[in-house]
Amino acid sequence: MTEHLDVLIVGAGLSGVGAAHHLRTAFPRKTVAILEARDAIGGTWDLFRYPGVRSDSDMQTLGYRFRPWTSAKAIADGPSILRYVRDTAAEAGIDRLVRFGHKVVRAEWSTEDALWTVEAVHDGTPVTFTAKFLYLCSGYYDYESGHAPDFPGLERFGGTVVHPQHWPSDLDYTGKKVVVIGSGATAVTLVPAMTDRAAHVTMLQRSPTYILSLPSEDALANRLRALLGARLAYPIARWKNVAVSTLIYQLSRRRPGVVKALIRRAAMKQLPPGYAVDTHFKPRYQPWDQRLCLVPDGDLFRAIRRGTASVVTDRIASFTETGLRLESGAELDADVVVTATGLRLLAFGGIELVVDGTPVKLPETMAYKGMMLSGVPNFAFTIGYTNASWTLKADLVAEYVVRLLRHLDRHGYDRCVPVNDDPAVTERPLLDFAAGYVLRSIDEFPKAGSRAPWQLGMSYAHDVVKLRHGRIDDGALQFSRRTAGAGRLGA
Repeated sequence: MTEHLDVLIVGAGLSGVGAAHHLRTAFPRKTVAILEARDAIGGTWDLFRYPGVRSDSDMQTLGYRFRPWTSAKAIADGPSILRYVRDTAAEAGIDRLVRFGHKVVRAEWSTEDALWTVEAVHDGTPVTFTAKFLYLCSGYYDYESGHAPDFPGLERFGGTVVHPQHWPSDLDYTGKKVVVIGSGATAVTLVPAMTDRAAHVTMLQRSPTYILSLPSEDALANRLRALLGARLAYPIARWKNVAVSTLIYQLSRRRPGVVKALIRRAAMKQLPPGYAVDTHFKPRYQPWDQRLCLVPDGDLFRAIRRGTASVVTDRIASFTETGLRLESGAELDADVVVTATGLRLLAFGGIELVVDGTPVKLPETMAYKGMMLSGVPNFAFTIGYTNASWTLKADLVAEYVVRLLRHLDRHGYDRCVPVNDDPAVTERPLLDFAAGYVLRSIDEFPKAGSRAPWQLGMSYAHDVVKLRHGRIDDGALQFSRRTAGAGRLGA
């Protein structure tokens, strides 16, 4: 049997749960379901199980706008975030909307029927759904595998090699020498977290990353919560953190030398006297060309001061039987090697999109407001900010989808589709970000445009104005009805 829905969401992670909450609150009589390939709610926060897994954004902004984060910790651990997402789903009954173990492989739009036909696989069996609106909240990571470079001599290594995306539950590194390859957010999380049991942990990096220490608790947010209660304090703390992060980002882009000096000075204060700061903590790129790495309470620096962790900046020549040989000629002994070498991007979870029998070639489409695709009707997706918390954008996209569906209902439209007919709009990368995981795959993604509404905005304040309050019928978004008496999109 084919199940028919008003809105079909793909993905039961942070974005999907939030989207369902917004939709159910606004349209209690619409039929909504979530297709989730995995067997649990949580998405990224259910997938990653490595030691110390945590947010690299504060929870005042990574939390949902509609549900205050009430824990004292602002930089939260993965299990706490997962519990928050699942509690949100359970309290609103969203967990009952999820179809677990449903991997979506294909979605085809029919203009004649004004419907999506969505094909999924469940327990090896094809399952079909139809929906008036398709909403992808599947993120942009490949959940099957991370990025794994081809290291010379890896087969000779006699120890254990693990990728953080597939962390073995039975891995025992007690008393062992651990080398973590990488310098991004995952590496700087793993290194101090593994020092509790490992004999020593070495972070091996090809080049440094900007690392900034922040308090794990937001003193102002906690004080406001005690004075005003969670509901009143939350938006104040949220906007305060938005303002601070925006200020740091804008200063980084406009006065990179100032920000570099501030970050370097802060690192020097937390590292041992005489430490080679410029060798290990002075990146070659400008601040926010890649995402800043946050370390709560300076835990990475503390581990280096204690001598339980160290940083080596060099390139790998080859693996050996007992560790790694570096291009400098130095050797690192290791019992366990963690390849924190990055993630792989996968546009829309690899789902094949088809419109009226013609396959959609994603690189030939352009993203409208960073959340819809040119030429693809009744379709939205969530991609969060690279310079701020993911959920800030996810909430705004969900609010916009609610406004869009109300517009369709109010005017009796069956179809809305972004159309780029402005020859002055030139193509840009969808993610203007120099991180390796982005550069490796960005050509497989839709394009952004050189001007609104085809730009992917990276300013939450601007997007609040455009997505929460801007016109729906802006000329680039076109609407139509199947017939003069076409029905409304839900009720």
